[in-house]
Amino acid sequence: MRSIKNHIAEKISGVVGIDSAEIISILEMPPFEEMGDIALPCFFLAKKYKKAPNAIAAELAGEIIPDDIIFGVEAKGPYLNFSLNRTAVISISLSEILRKKEDYGKSLDGQGKSIVIDYSSPNIAKPFGIGHLRSTVIGAALKRIYQYQGYNVVGINHLGDWGTQFGKVILAYKLWGDEKKLNENPIEYLYELYVKIHQEEENDPKLAEKSREEFKKLENSDSENYKLWERFSDLSKQEFDKIYKMLDVEFESVAGESFYNDKIAEVQRKLEKAGLLKESKEAIIIDLEKYDMPPMLVKKSDDTTLYATRDLAAAIYRKENYNFHQMLYVVGVAQSLHFRQLFKVLELLGYDWAKDCHHISFGWVKLGDEMMSTRKGNIVFLEDVLSKAIELARKIIKEGSPDLPDPDRTAFDVGVGAVIFTDLAYRRDTDISFDWDRMLDFSGNSGPYLQYTHARICSVLRKYGKPAPKEFSAECLKLPEEYLIAKKLSLFSDIIDKAGNEYEPYHISSFLLELCGLFNTYYQKYKAPEDRIISTNQEKTESRIVMTDAIRNVLASGLFILGIKAPHMM
Repeated sequence: MRSIKNHIAEKISGVVGIDSAEIISILEMPPFEEMGDIALPCFFLAKKYKKAPNAIAAELAGEIIPDDIIFGVEAKGPYLNFSLNRTAVISISLSEILRKKEDYGKSLDGQGKSIVIDYSSPNIAKPFGIGHLRSTVIGAALKRIYQYQGYNVVGINHLGDWGTQFGKVILAYKLWGDEKKLNENPIEYLYELYVKIHQEEENDPKLAEKSREEFKKLENSDSENYKLWERFSDLSKQEFDKIYKMLDVEFESVAGESFYNDKIAEVQRKLEKAGLLKESKEAIIIDLEKYDMPPMLVKKSDDTTLYATRDLAAAIYRKENYNFHQMLYVVGVAQSLHFRQLFKVLELLGYDWAKDCHHISFGWVKLGDEMMSTRKGNIVFLEDVLSKAIELARKIIKEGSPDLPDPDRTAFDVGVGAVIFTDLAYRRDTDISFDWDRMLDFSGNSGPYLQYTHARICSVLRKYGKPAPKEFSAECLKLPEEYLIAKKLSLFSDIIDKAGNEYEPYHISSFLLELCGLFNTYYQKYKAPEDRIISTNQEKTESRIVMTDAIRNVLASGLFILGIKAPHMM
């Protein structure tokens, strides 16, 4: 609807003398269809006109003349509501999709700007748990959203590959390590050792001190500990890569906490020069009490560093190397305080770009008792969740479509898509709960429902038997649902903008569900020969096929943004 909004904004601009770009940012969609198609809230004009918004809306309604796009203009309280010419909307929407094809929805808004996204970030020597799924799929979706807007996006996997936890794993391996078990199933075994040393520490508190000593040795480049750490890291990355391949997720940079070790001394020098460091209980801190935050711990009493220090080094390094327009940290809500501290310290260091750093938080993942038990400790392995979803999808597909050409590939795409969509179907800050039945419901608000709708559309296009026409008549598309579909399609760019501005992939998910609902209602409602998509009238058929293919195009693009495959058959 960008071109239509531009047209309306220019008409308003000509009357009120305000730049059309400012007006476009204010235009909104009325909550109910009877209120019109686009609304201008007139509150922002009150100061200029020195009148109440209601009076301004009433005055403007008489000054803006309808044309071939604007059907009518009406004041409703403080809002100026525009009703659109339905044929014009259909013509503009479908023509643009025909012209741009799979590039429809893309823009150049971010051209020449970079966005850095720190996401996924699992911990070395621990399994890729279900908790890291949210960061991974939200971050990957945001990455594709900003790429659609023309930004250069740098995806960074900031692995948790340093810290006292590695002292624990190294000590546990030295005490109880079994080379055969490590080679057979490295991550599961390393996690088993990690759980064991935590349990043993309860009986022998001296083990905690020994773990800290092992990490300090690692920080001091002890050759034995470094070789073990390097081996554990390599084994972990190999396991993580299996998950990323399943999810079809890639990064421009995989730089864990250890990457910044040689940059920490310079950060500490800057902190000291700025007068921010204080000694407290033999540790080094940054006092943030005046900002209503507890102190940020920079260095422990044993002289080992913390992830806060490494995060400061990482932020400075990323600004120097990527000169980002924005930097996003897609990390759970539990880390909110850490990022408030981080951004405040960057600000205190004099970095004005601290305001461009944002914590993109998300809620918790909840698992019902019936879901699955954990293998070890308290982590649910993501690979288990994906494998179970694929297997359940395979059973459903085998029962419903026994003659499908490639059922295993389809089951994989549907199972993985179901898991991803469950994560993106809600606003970020919502806690989510996995429910197998809901997750794999082909007729409900699920990933498989979107995929099934795409496959149904592809089936209609195959039945048509020819490539989709390159021309259509908007005059042939007179059914109410045809206008609603065209109007919904015209909003795709706006929805991408909204998702990017609010850091919310949920808006894409919601849009696709609404689009599929409109198509399925349309598909099932009209059974008369002249009203079907492939009808008895050639011109109507060609026009409806153009519209149907436009839906397929936008649906496939939306699924791609979410990281979900769009099967042609299901």
